Amino acid sequence: MGNAKSGEGLETLRALRARALLGGGEKRIEQQHARGKLTARERLALLLDEGSFQEVGALATHSLSDFGLDRQRYPGDGVVTGFGKISGRRVAVFAQDFTVLGGSFSEVQANKICRIQDLARESGIPIIGLKDSGGARIQEGVRSLAAYGEVFVRNVLASGVVPQISVILGPCAGGAVYSPALTDFVIMAAGSSMFLTGPDVIKSVTGESVTAQDLGGPAVHMMRSGVAHLEAESEAAALRLTKHLLSYLPQNNSEDPPQVAPEDAVERMDAALDALIPASENTPYDVRDALAAIFDRGSLLEIHPQYAPNAVVAFARLDGYSVGIVANQPAYMAGALDIDASDKISRFIRICDAYNVPIVTFVDCPGFLPGTDQEYRGVIRHGAKIIYAYCEATVPKVSIVLRKAMGGSYVAMSSRQMRTDMAFAWPTAQIAVMGAEPAVRVLYRDEVAQAADPAARERELIAEYREKFFNPYRAADVGQIDEVIEPHETRPRLVRALEILRTKVQQNPPRKQGLIPT
Repeated sequence: MGNAKSGEGLETLRALRARALLGGGEKRIEQQHARGKLTARERLALLLDEGSFQEVGALATHSLSDFGLDRQRYPGDGVVTGFGKISGRRVAVFAQDFTVLGGSFSEVQANKICRIQDLARESGIPIIGLKDSGGARIQEGVRSLAAYGEVFVRNVLASGVVPQISVILGPCAGGAVYSPALTDFVIMAAGSSMFLTGPDVIKSVTGESVTAQDLGGPAVHMMRSGVAHLEAESEAAALRLTKHLLSYLPQNNSEDPPQVAPEDAVERMDAALDALIPASENTPYDVRDALAAIFDRGSLLEIHPQYAPNAVVAFARLDGYSVGIVANQPAYMAGALDIDASDKISRFIRICDAYNVPIVTFVDCPGFLPGTDQEYRGVIRHGAKIIYAYCEATVPKVSIVLRKAMGGSYVAMSSRQMRTDMAFAWPTAQIAVMGAEPAVRVLYRDEVAQAADPAARERELIAEYREKFFNPYRAADVGQIDEVIEPHETRPRLVRALEILRTKVQQNPPRKQGLIPT
């Protein structure tokens, strides 16, 4: 009798597992494929090491009967959750299943995701969420709204403790968008979208007709809103990018990022760097050329590449070690800092500091962008975020002034006063309070006005000012620059500097939390 019951139990379990593997059923899976999209389990198979996935909550389902929900019960309830490995590293994962009620977010989904979030935070392993959902499950009413709140709390508790990566592979609408926004990185695949109020709502309120892509596609969030950090041309590419990004990050905030076997010589020098800075100080150049020549070949992963392009933030490797890069970009707006660039830089600094990634800063900045628009929108408080982030960061920090470092931007961009450990400069560096022309007009206004030939006298004074101040040696004289180095020797100098600083220990005063400008 016992054997018969045992056999029936095994059959029931196997049947439920088989149903769970099918999500919303074969017809729904066919529809998902017809849209050019993978299923939740197919995505996890691409993301995780083969055979490493251990599912949790596979048979969970809702118990509601309103609005016909009693006829729409699926094992798993629209999200696949569990643990696996990426390149041998443990990760926690959840993947929303659009084939089950459009992936709509439910109380059961929240319970499953929260369970994974709690276990991941307590175990010190990264959390990766694959998003593909039409939004809250309307049939559940306030239950689904409360469920969002449970996930948000855990996003915040895990922030800066374990890496959190959100991968948007379909729609992500309404309250659901706040969870990705609370994570460390958002990666969007082509065809995916994120928006608070959908096209139908916008049309009913404003009369404006927009598509989901126009409203919240990858192009919008990569270039305009800054919500997305990386984009990919396909789901498979997005998942590969996720694995690549994770390789620069540690398991948690108490570990260092993994080192890879270096394939690039420490002493490699690139003579092209000596000619990188144009003879004319107002001629632009692409700072990425410098970064590609200095760091391990092929290791540069730029974050926010299209948002605030006047600044570059990126991960790279130096002698196999993970490094965070902050750089002004003279190819756009002469590298001047504005509101968006300030937000982009300050957030990246804090991510690096949270996950023990050293920061190398490349400075070529004429100052903060002038104009009433910037002033009215709060460039002061946004620019202050950069200062706050650098001062707060306790990871190794090294800066290199390539060309211009003017006024407040010199101080803000990882100067010695921002607790930067080592400060270098190229011979082309210009470190001054302001540009030569405005400086002469302030300092020598009366002398120029009284000269027999005011224009000629102004040119003379400008030339004198440039000779005296437009070089790195005065800053080196007073210890603001540790050493002036030749451009081609930058790579080995950085390797040695970071090797010295690898065991750096620095702590901030005890406090509940600092109040970064908003």
